[in-house]
Formats: sequence, structure tokens, C-alpha cells
Amino acid sequence: MRFNLYVLQSLQNSTREPKNMKSFIYPEMLVHIPMCTHKLPSHVLLASDDTSLLTPELDRYRESTVTTIPTTSLLESLRTLEDNRSDVILIDGHVSDAATLAHINRILNETGLMVMAHPSLDDVAANTTLIQLLGHYFKIIMPYYAGNGSTLLLCSKEYHPTADIILQRSDLLEGLEFYNCDVHTAVFAMPNYVRKNYLGIIRN
Repeated sequence: MRFNLYVLQSLQNSTREPKNMKSFIYPEMLVHIPMCTHKLPSHVLLASDDTSLLTPELDRYRESTVTTIPTTSLLESLRTLEDNRSDVILIDGHVSDAATLAHINRILNETGLMVMAHPSLDDVAANTTLIQLLGHYFKIIMPYYAGNGSTLLLCSKEYHPTADIILQRSDLLEGLEFYNCDVHTAVFAMPNYVRKNYLGIIRN
């Protein structure tokens, strides 16, 4: 518990550091949390308009094939992709419309998972609506701290981000500045007011 509190405080403090001192945190958190949760992330779909910091992190997974599409034309790009093609989808942005989420579900296979940005946890109404939409497709929906003052949302059809962490994979990652297996589990710890506000909404 002490470590979890330390990590959460460190993440909050990072918002007050110079940008170049923390630019590595968000890419590591967006990529390595899902990639070390899925059992076999062979096919990865990355949606981003700036992959310069994300691609080097994904390159660490040599057995994974990565396809990149822009977030500015996300729905149009998703419509061109075949069913059940992806194990992991990483969205460097926020998705809330039902049509886009339906295509994400179609593209993910039966054990697939997705990570994306979402409204601030202080906006309970917006997140409740979003999680209700996601609940049609995912049995696990959990926010986690991204290290830049915001949270990301992990949505999984099968694997649990803390119970199913692939320690053999996360422990072998070298050269990282922030992510490790202890951080992986700690960033899912939410304060009591968030737990209260999202009781029965977040699926964990």
C-alpha cells in the first residue's frame, strides 16, 4: 500500500515537472500496460497522429506486427480493416461515439483489449455514459494513471491488467525510464472518492 501511494503521488508531482523531464512517461504507460497484459499481442493497431514517441516503445515487441492509422480519420480508417484482426488496439486520443466503438469491437478478436484516453474522472456523467457504451463489448473496464495528470482507460474482453500481467515480459523490458511491473499494478489503485463515484460502473 505504501508503494501504491508513493507512485500515485509521483504521478501527480510529475505534472509540475518540465515537459522534457516527463515526456517518456505517457508513451510507456500507453504501450506497456496493455502489451504486458495480453497473453500474446501478435497484431497491434495504433491510432495516433504523432507516433514519434510511441513507435520506439512498440518496437521493443519484436514478435508483434503493428499497423498505424491516424486519429483524425479514425472511423474512416477502422471501416477498412477486417474483423477479428487485432489483439491490442492503442488509441492516442478519446473515443466516445457508438459507431467508432462498434468498429473497434469488430476489429478486436475475442481476447482483445484496448487502451484509450477518456474524460477526467471528475466528469462522472461523461465517463458513466462512455463506460456503459463500452460495457456492451468489454467485461473489464478500468482506469489507470498515465503519468501526465490524466488517466487512460483499459478495456479488455478477457485479460485482467493486474491479475494477468505477464511478468516474464515486463521484467525483461530494458532501457525504460518509468514503467516496470510494480508500476503496472500500482497505477490501477484509485482513491476512495473515485471508487465511491464509480461504484458499480467501473468493471474490475
